Amino acid sequence: MMIARVSIFIVLALPLVGYAQVADQIRNEISAQQAALEKLNKEIDIYEKELVQVGSKKQTLQTEVNSLDITLKKTSAQVQATQKQISTTELEIQELGGEIQTKEQMIAVDSEAISELMRQLHEFDEATFVENFLSNDSLSGVWATTEGIISLQETMRTHVVSLLGAKEALASDLDMTTDKKEKLLGHKNTLASEQESIAVTKKEQANLLSQTKSQESNYQKILADKQAAKKIFQAALDDLESKLQYTLDPSHIPPAGKGVLRWPLDQITVTQQFGRTSDSGRLYSSGSHNGVDFRASVGTPVKSALSGTVTGTGNSDAIGGCYSYGKWVLVKHGNGLSTLYAHLSQIQVAQGESVGTSAVIGFSGNTGYSTGPHLHFGLYASDAVKVRELGTNTPCGRAVIPVSAQSGYLNPLDFL
Repeated sequence: MMIARVSIFIVLALPLVGYAQVADQIRNEISAQQAALEKLNKEIDIYEKELVQVGSKKQTLQTEVNSLDITLKKTSAQVQATQKQISTTELEIQELGGEIQTKEQMIAVDSEAISELMRQLHEFDEATFVENFLSNDSLSGVWATTEGIISLQETMRTHVVSLLGAKEALASDLDMTTDKKEKLLGHKNTLASEQESIAVTKKEQANLLSQTKSQESNYQKILADKQAAKKIFQAALDDLESKLQYTLDPSHIPPAGKGVLRWPLDQITVTQQFGRTSDSGRLYSSGSHNGVDFRASVGTPVKSALSGTVTGTGNSDAIGGCYSYGKWVLVKHGNGLSTLYAHLSQIQVAQGESVGTSAVIGFSGNTGYSTGPHLHFGLYASDAVKVRELGTNTPCGRAVIPVSAQSGYLNPLDFL
C-alpha cells in the first residue's frame, strides 16, 4: 500500500522540477526589468532638474523650445518606465500562476493520499474484532494491526492539515494574482495617458513654431499681447464677481483638512499660492489669486481631485483676442465642492460625464493668459459657482468660464 502511495508522490512531483527551472528564469527576467526601470527613473530625475533650470531662465522662444524638447524626452522615458513596470507585473503574474499550479498539485497529492487512507480505515471499520483476531496468527498481530490503524489515522490528520494549508495558500495566491492584474490595468491606463501626452507636446511645439515663425520678436509680441489681454480679462472678471452676492454656509462643505481632495498632479511644486501673496498684487488687478498654480510641463496628465460630474468645459482661446483660462474643466463633487483645472493643452472629458478620483481629465499646457506651462487649480463652494459668459465689453465677453462670487472661492491647499 505504501509503495503505491509513494509512486503517486513521485509521478505528481515530476512537473515541479521543470517549473523550478522556469521560475528561476522568470525571476532573472524580473531582476533585469527592475534594473532597467531603475536606470530610466534616474534619467527622468535628470530631465526634471533640467526642466526646473530651463524654467528659471528668461522666457524666450529658445527656452520654450528647449523646455518642450526636454519634456518630450522625459515623457518618452516615462513611457518606457511604465512599459517596464507592465512587463515586470506580467512576469510576476506568470510567477504567481506557476506557484498556484504547484499548490494545486500539492492539493491533488494530499487528496489522493486521504482517499487511500479513508479506504483503508473503512475496510478496518467493517471488520469485527474477532475477524481481525482470526486473520492474525497471534494477539501481538492484532495489536500491531490496531497500532497500524492508529498510526494511519494520525497520518490522515496530518494530510488533512496539509491539505487545508495548501488550500489557504492557494486562496492567498489567487488574491495576490487579482491584485497584480488590477495593478497591471492601472499601469496600462497610465501608459495610454503618457503616450497621449507625447502627442500633445509635439502638437504644442509645432503650434509654437508656427505662430512665431521661429522669430524671437514674434514670440515676445505674443507674450506681451497675453499680458495685456490678461489684465483686461482679470479686471472684467473681478468687476463681475464683486457684484455677485453669496454667503458661504459652512455646513454645505466639508471641514478643511488634509486628504479631502487628492492632488491633481503626480508631482507637486506650488508656483503661486492662493489669496494675497507677494506676487498676487503685481499679477492680478484684485490683488488676490483665486487658485493655486502648480508647475507642470506641457502634456502632463491632470487628474480629478475627487470623483464627481463634469459640469463644464471650455476654451476661451476660441474667442479671438481673449486670454483667460484657455482650455478648462470644472468638476462638481458630491461633498459640496467644485474644482477647476485651467490652462490645459487638451481636454479628455465632456460635460455631464462622471469621473472617478484621480481619473485623467486632461493634459497641462500653456493656453489662455498663461505665460508659461502650469496648472491653475481652483476650488469653489459648488453653490457659488456657475458656468456663464463673462458678459462685458471686452474681447472675452462671449467667453464661457466658471464665475463665482469672491466669497465662494476656497483655498485648495486647505483641502489637499
